[in-house]
Amino acid sequence: MRLLALEPIFSLLDVRGHIPRFDDFRPAPVAPAPASAARALAAAIAVLVVLSLAIWAAVRLAAHLF
Repeated sequence: MRLLALEPIFSLLDVRGHIPRFDDFRPAPVAPAPASAARALAAAIAVLVVLSLAIWAAVRLAAHLF
């Protein structure tokens, strides 16, 4: 089952859900590019925001039900 809420985040970050073939691997650069570090930080922030919103919604729903 697909997680439709995460599809826009994955598409913005260009994350693909496939296993690459051995031919797809290229030699890594010596030092990571600054853009990739910013992209990783953006991905971490997006995951934290989604998780915190999910927890907030669960607590809000539980408080409303009881």
